[in-house]
Amino acid sequence: MIGTTIAHYKIVDRLGGGGMGVVYKAEDTKLKRTVALKILTREKGVSERDKRRFLQEARAAAALRHPNICTVFEIGEEDGLSYITMAYVPGRSLKQIIDGGLLPIERVLDIAIQIAKGLREAHDKGVVHRDIKSANIMIDDDGRATILDFGLARLAGQSQVTKEGSTVGTVTYMSPEQAQAGDVDHRTDIWALGVCMYEMITGTLPFQGDHDSVILYQIVNESPPPMADARPDIPVMVRQIAQKAMDKDPDKRYQHAAGMLADLNTAVKKIKTGIAATVSEPSIAVLPFANMSADENQEYFCDGMAEEIINSLTQIEGLRVTSRTSSFAYKGVNIDIRDIGRKLGVETVLEGSVQKAGKRLRITAQLVNVADGYHLWSKRYDRDLEDVFTIQEEIAEKIVDALKGRLTEQEKKTIERVPTKDVGAYDFYIRGRQYFHGLGGKGLEYARNMFTSAIIEDPQYALAYCGLADCYSMIYMYYDSNKTIIENAMTASRKALRLNAELAEAHASHGLALSLDGRYEEAEQAFERAIEISPKLFEAHYYYARACRAQGKLERAVELFANASALRPEDYQSPILMADTYRGLKNRDAMLDAFRHGHAIARKHLELHPDDARACYLGAHALLELDERDKAIEWNEHAMKLAPYDPATLYNSACLFAVMGETDKTFESLAKAIDCGFSHRDWLENDPDFERIREDPRYKTLLAKIS
Repeated sequence: MIGTTIAHYKIVDRLGGGGMGVVYKAEDTKLKRTVALKILTREKGVSERDKRRFLQEARAAAALRHPNICTVFEIGEEDGLSYITMAYVPGRSLKQIIDGGLLPIERVLDIAIQIAKGLREAHDKGVVHRDIKSANIMIDDDGRATILDFGLARLAGQSQVTKEGSTVGTVTYMSPEQAQAGDVDHRTDIWALGVCMYEMITGTLPFQGDHDSVILYQIVNESPPPMADARPDIPVMVRQIAQKAMDKDPDKRYQHAAGMLADLNTAVKKIKTGIAATVSEPSIAVLPFANMSADENQEYFCDGMAEEIINSLTQIEGLRVTSRTSSFAYKGVNIDIRDIGRKLGVETVLEGSVQKAGKRLRITAQLVNVADGYHLWSKRYDRDLEDVFTIQEEIAEKIVDALKGRLTEQEKKTIERVPTKDVGAYDFYIRGRQYFHGLGGKGLEYARNMFTSAIIEDPQYALAYCGLADCYSMIYMYYDSNKTIIENAMTASRKALRLNAELAEAHASHGLALSLDGRYEEAEQAFERAIEISPKLFEAHYYYARACRAQGKLERAVELFANASALRPEDYQSPILMADTYRGLKNRDAMLDAFRHGHAIARKHLELHPDDARACYLGAHALLELDERDKAIEWNEHAMKLAPYDPATLYNSACLFAVMGETDKTFESLAKAIDCGFSHRDWLENDPDFERIREDPRYKTLLAKIS
């Protein structure tokens, strides 16, 4: 072919070939530029099926515009030959670079980040590559990575044109589901990126053999050799990112390229600041402390102790801490501590007890190794009640010392932070937190009273003002649309900021209040500041995502929901709301994937919290999209039995009916939700679930009721 001309492309050199065609370097004689020309191979003839697949590639790739994805210029046919012209990318393939020797970890991360950015763009557009490999990634002289050859891409909404039961892709990079000729989605690209990371880190492929069948067996059934064997200096987070991407269970992999990208960026920051560990990242669950006091009503104090320790440990880089919701599910449960640790997926568990008598405290704490059940550390504290903050600080520092070995100056300041010097105010505050977690209208009213009492005891208690602001925000969102309520939330959060401008919780509380008041630009600034101060604050990411979704900023909402989900993997809300946001973006593959993931978490959550109406109605949404209509109705009906007058339950029931096409039931539930206090107009206006009913006069009537 060299020297010949096809259409207005003069072939200069052969660049490579694959199962679908041959790629040439060519000159565009019209525009006087160098291009890559891919021609559908003539070997064994060209079937109509091959042509359809070739055109599918072109349409999929032509829809993508991203600096890390090769640009498609033209699709054509000349003298019976189908061809596609793409940008010519000079440089070397990643495969060639890896063959030249081990890459520095910083370069591994840089290349992985670029690939993840390209995949995020492709997946958001509904395109799955299905043949990511080091030979399909070009690195130019400036270090820019470009993904080539969407020859095996599948465009969302189009039928798959490979034969049923056949495998597609390059064997050594195949995901287990791909190797077994099962259904594949964008998570198969995430697996392949994990393989590329493994290859860059170790210089070898994770699965090797003399025959394809041997390799396929390994992919499905065996673990690859540990990366640390070939690269002992590998930072643990880098290793864990590659391992998570290559989890054999698609539901345990990164569910979106955005989540993997967030972890890759975090790893870069850790390496730059010199805090990237080269040993296993420790993990811990803090169980509710047992009440050993004569007064049975002291349980709130015991729970408060554990929650404050969780909050302190969550701020520690390189330490994974199970959330309060998951840990507290085992309150009062008679299960071996090792089994609890295994169920929560942690290496260590902190348990303890509190005995309170008047102004005296006796607190015991034990840090238990899940693997063998032995104590790593234990201590008994006999102190005055005023020493409760010092005890919490000591326990947190001892845990870090036992598991991580050192604290940064900022982490030390965070742990040593004393929120109030008034023990009475603290007592009211932790009662308020207990009521707040109880949810429901009455719980929020009780919590509001407790936070108010804490402020009366200590008018300088910034966290109590945050709690008060959040109570008002939740009441306004779900139960009472009186404008005074949200103004009170604003006032309380502003006071918290005046007392402590460096308190991330205060910025997050202020952002939530602002967003509910429709002041989105100010809200975004508040959320950004909260995340800047405390990048691991789940609430900042989660409520920021909700604010973006309410405005119709769906792409940003997806990114923030992904961040929230990564920070709290056991939370079912973030992936399910992210899935519903993908509905608005018309990205069905990503939507189904997120619903599948969210439903799995909700189901597990309900095993421990069977009376959680929110898990039921959000899980019902996932079930409906996963073609489980009868189960979806069953879950929704159970939610309605648990909370028949809860505005959030009624609103989400209306969403479910809308997606099902049950218009009358939709309006019936929406009307009840508004009558019971639902007042979030922006959310209702931008909710993708209600696309079918927006032209119905009843919809506009309901909107007018909450204007």
